[in-house]
Amino acid sequence: MKSFYFLSIFLLAALSALSQPKKIYQNGWIDFNKNGKKDVYEDSKASVDARIDDLLRQMTMDEKTAQMATLYGSGRVLKDALPTPEWKNEIWKDGIGNIDEEHNGLGSFKSQYAYPFSKHVQAIQTIQRWFVEETRLGIPVDFTNEGIRGLNHYQATLFPAQSGQGSTWNKDLISQIAKVTATEARALGYTNIYSPILDIAQDPRWGRVVECYGEDPYLVGQLGKRMVAGLQELRVVSTPKHFAVYSIPVGGRDGDTRTDPHVAPREVRSLFLEPFRVAFAEAHALGVMSSYNDYDGVPVSGSYRFLTEILRNEWNFKGYVVSDSHAVEYLSDKHKVAKDAVEAAAQAVNAGLNIRTNFTPPSDFILALREAVQLGKVSEETVDSRVRDILYVKFWLGLFDNPYVGNEKEVEKIVACPEHKKVALEAARQSVVLLKNDSAMLPLSKNLKRIAVIGPNADEYKDFVCRYGPANPKIVTVKEGLQALLPNAQIVYAKGCDIVDKRFPESEIIPEPLTPEEQQMISEAVKAAQAAEVAIVVLGGSERTVRESFSRTNLDLAGRQQALLQAVYSTGTPVALVLIDGRAVSINWADKYIRGIVQASFPGEFTGTAIAEVLFGDYNPGGKLAVTYPKTVGQIPFAFPFKPGSDSKGEVRVWGALYPFGYGLSYTTFAYSNLSITPSRIGMLSTAEVSFTLTNTGQLAGDEVVQLYLNDEVSSVTTYTQVLRGFERVHLKPGETKELRFTLTPQDLGLWNRHNEFVVEPGFFTINIGESSKDIRLTGRLEVSEL
Repeated sequence: MKSFYFLSIFLLAALSALSQPKKIYQNGWIDFNKNGKKDVYEDSKASVDARIDDLLRQMTMDEKTAQMATLYGSGRVLKDALPTPEWKNEIWKDGIGNIDEEHNGLGSFKSQYAYPFSKHVQAIQTIQRWFVEETRLGIPVDFTNEGIRGLNHYQATLFPAQSGQGSTWNKDLISQIAKVTATEARALGYTNIYSPILDIAQDPRWGRVVECYGEDPYLVGQLGKRMVAGLQELRVVSTPKHFAVYSIPVGGRDGDTRTDPHVAPREVRSLFLEPFRVAFAEAHALGVMSSYNDYDGVPVSGSYRFLTEILRNEWNFKGYVVSDSHAVEYLSDKHKVAKDAVEAAAQAVNAGLNIRTNFTPPSDFILALREAVQLGKVSEETVDSRVRDILYVKFWLGLFDNPYVGNEKEVEKIVACPEHKKVALEAARQSVVLLKNDSAMLPLSKNLKRIAVIGPNADEYKDFVCRYGPANPKIVTVKEGLQALLPNAQIVYAKGCDIVDKRFPESEIIPEPLTPEEQQMISEAVKAAQAAEVAIVVLGGSERTVRESFSRTNLDLAGRQQALLQAVYSTGTPVALVLIDGRAVSINWADKYIRGIVQASFPGEFTGTAIAEVLFGDYNPGGKLAVTYPKTVGQIPFAFPFKPGSDSKGEVRVWGALYPFGYGLSYTTFAYSNLSITPSRIGMLSTAEVSFTLTNTGQLAGDEVVQLYLNDEVSSVTTYTQVLRGFERVHLKPGETKELRFTLTPQDLGLWNRHNEFVVEPGFFTINIGESSKDIRLTGRLEVSEL
């Protein structure tokens, strides 16, 4: 209590010193450069271009280069919680481009300035006030933060991992998540969110697949488009990442293995760049994070081809490019295409980079860039162009009209409010996928009196917290969710084993007998199962097995989980398996022997609530897999969409998917009928409408995700056997029928031809409609002619 008291006194003193009435605040405008007159850049009625031109003319090279760096907050680089007199001697005395993750609940300050939320607004505005009032030109700061599963702030609203959001296949839901994230960001004073991640998860070994919407570029692009639009609709910049060709490290290895992604140029265009094209050319995202990998020997953060020709010239990107951490430094210390920091800065800026971000002082980059300018390695015109982009974003944000973003009076009622929690709960429910339900084992009866809840993820919450999501969120565990749903049942819990064993990962290649401690834990689980009417076994992964830099060489259940599952199954007690993980898991044994299997990709703060509702029928699952589940790691690469022959049978190898892309069951059934393609013959620049009817033929209300796939029957280059080109999540009551319509455009029908041109070629297209990429219910044909 005493520490909080003195902290409050310190904050109030700082606020008092920096909040004295200043002559710069005029009626309807701010005298940012303190010259006593309204300059063009201070005039809200002037055009943005005119305001930028005026400000650029007044800026020195020191002030321009200062805008081209990030100051990392939360005590990691910026050690001061609030402005101090010494800031006048720091490199940001000339301004700074953005401040990242300031007082979000991470770093050395933890929650001191993050919570209560009103205190965070005061702190952010105090820092902003220093830059407005104490720098020569008063250029405001862009406050950036992460936000891939809710705002990365202490106790903000937590949503499912992006892999779980992808499993919802619900565009409208993603829009709601974006709105909540943007609303909480604005209320707290953040203006730029590093979201969404638009990498495609084509290799399940990779640790960051948990952060991707899925493996298919169309699905990722459409969901990402909603996230971008939802954030920017509320005047929060969306900064997608990681651009580009980032999600295919060699052998699925993360971390330092960020060189030479093995993917052909046409696949780069068709698969890896397509979600980004949608984000910039269609949704008009104003930020982007350049990745720290290379492509074909050229680091992306030093590639004029990626950062200027494609991003700006082709897609008309108008915002600023920020580097991923250490991406600029990698040019010299890893990729070895630059001899020192000066050359690295020159390469990156000349390529198209606007702002360098890293967990090191901004002076490391700013001073190197200034030297590069002095040596003629970077022209002043190039610097002006890069700074112009940064200023454009700041004007778009309205920072030169109201630099003090945040709602101190209402923020406590906004962040993590009941309305936002409802969206998080619905997202958790919709993310759950029913993988198997033999003999209608699920849903379980609520009349059960004794239930065994077993497994390392059954009562887990701490290791479900992602570094890029809300800090210190409250998560309902599966055990807690079951106890709340079934207050009259006896819930007997046994952990059974840890997520990994002490010898992991070496134990995956050299198995050893169970230790006495491991045997004891499994024995306790067996005893609990023997005395129960049903055993709910909750396995999978966590932050200990799947996250950034946590790539695996095996897709089986880690540690002793398989041994635990088999031991519980051997008791004869009916077993329902709940798989909570962020990557595809090769659960071949479970698929063969366990009658009921439910999958969830870290559903967020309502994890246990959503899973309990699905298991006992309060919610009918409708999620679909956004990735392919291979049977073995030896099949990799093995992801949708497939080239001809890549999913073929073999005489001496395992073949086929364990669960295909788009797969997911329901407690009800659906019928597809009345396919219509109008017109059935179109020109190469025309559109066609595909319609059909969907009927709930079961006894329960439920969601179906209808999926439209295309196959270009004959083309100038080898194409995929089918590509996703439409999807919709539909809720129907028993017996209810709905007509669905999709419009196929030239963009949907086109391909990258032999001359690297995106064209629509004449010929026939097969149109498949179904419940998954393998469960096709309707088939038709469309002809494209040279009319």
